Amino acid sequence: MSTESITITDNRTGKTYELPIDSGTYSEYGAYVRSAELRQIKVSDKDFGLLGYDPAYFNTASCASAVTFIDGEEGILRYRGYPIDQLAEQSTFLEVAYLLVYGELPTQDQLAAWSEDVNAQTVVDADILKFVDGYRVGSHTMGMLVGVLGGLSAFYDDVRDFETDDARDGHIRRSIGNIATLGSAVHRRSEGLSYVAPDPGLGYCANLLNMLFGKAGEVYKTDPVLERALDVLLILHADHEQNCSASTMRGIGSGGADVYSSMAGAAAALYGPAHGGANEAVLNMLDEIGSVDNVADYIQRVEKKEVVLQGFGHRVYKNYDPRATIIKKTAYEVFEVTGKNPLIDIALELERIALEEEYFVSRNLYPNVDFYSGMIYQAIGLPVKMMTVLFAVGRSCGWLAQWKEMLNDSEQKIARPRQVYTGADERDYVVVGQR
Repeated sequence: MSTESITITDNRTGKTYELPIDSGTYSEYGAYVRSAELRQIKVSDKDFGLLGYDPAYFNTASCASAVTFIDGEEGILRYRGYPIDQLAEQSTFLEVAYLLVYGELPTQDQLAAWSEDVNAQTVVDADILKFVDGYRVGSHTMGMLVGVLGGLSAFYDDVRDFETDDARDGHIRRSIGNIATLGSAVHRRSEGLSYVAPDPGLGYCANLLNMLFGKAGEVYKTDPVLERALDVLLILHADHEQNCSASTMRGIGSGGADVYSSMAGAAAALYGPAHGGANEAVLNMLDEIGSVDNVADYIQRVEKKEVVLQGFGHRVYKNYDPRATIIKKTAYEVFEVTGKNPLIDIALELERIALEEEYFVSRNLYPNVDFYSGMIYQAIGLPVKMMTVLFAVGRSCGWLAQWKEMLNDSEQKIARPRQVYTGADERDYVVVGQR
């Protein structure tokens, strides 16, 4: 840690305070002052001490993590130090999942054992599918997935057993396997289709496609281009630092909740259109625009703040989202098999304008990962309401890596942010007849 410091003068009292500055792996990206040090800055002994006020945690680090590194200014994303483009090009989802959970790329034997264990966990008890049966046909699949994941906490007998590394690893492998089957099952139920039994021997992504689109009793043959595209999509969605859903996973887990309840909460956080539901929002926007001829009018509405340009801009990235470049290339590979998604021309025209016009460039509104991912899922054959479910399947390993890291971090306690109270001062109760 750095021995540098910052000196603060409190103009209310004239007192000065020297606060140590620490840093993460890269001091230029991660220098910080511990917020608790501000507590010593007071005007009296009765004073609580100075708080940092940071709505939505724009500039507050809630944890120290070695899982994912992002430099939003430079458009950099790395999992455990490995650049996202290298992983998307050369790795597989289960290999990346192993990397996120354990911190290192697996050996061939480790990968084989891990893959076998995870794929075996795609076979779930028939009673779990009864959870899914409880939802009506046509229900939104993310709402269903949130409920079913939470239901697992009432199904498995060992949910409270996660004190040892072996126990945690068992829950992690089970969760990554289960969510593939449950994600497929909520799709089939929502569409009014019978479930397709998992076939662990197919491999994770081929098995997932089989459960989504296969027919009972028939051997499913997947196109290798589509299988690889799904692998890439899951890799790109696998983790993204302390985003809304990951921090929710950590927050719920910090209270001692089991991993399945924590995952249900993380999935609920992912559900929203400002987070994992953004790819669904992009497709709805492109459908609303309807034609390349209407793009210019829509852009004018965006500039007037009448509508939002979905799939552009990012809370972290102030440059081109590195995942967007990869996913755009993958989209064209998929279209070679499925035929071109007619929405792509509208998307390309939106992207062209956004990259050229000052209004968008000055606001760092570049395409993000959600801009093209929905079109790929749609081309593969998934309905719009399934887009975020596939996001959740990919993000599951990131959630679990964050959960495991949080449990092993001695500095972590139950999450409990402070607030700045803005309500009324003390008031006396008045009975209802006298108000």
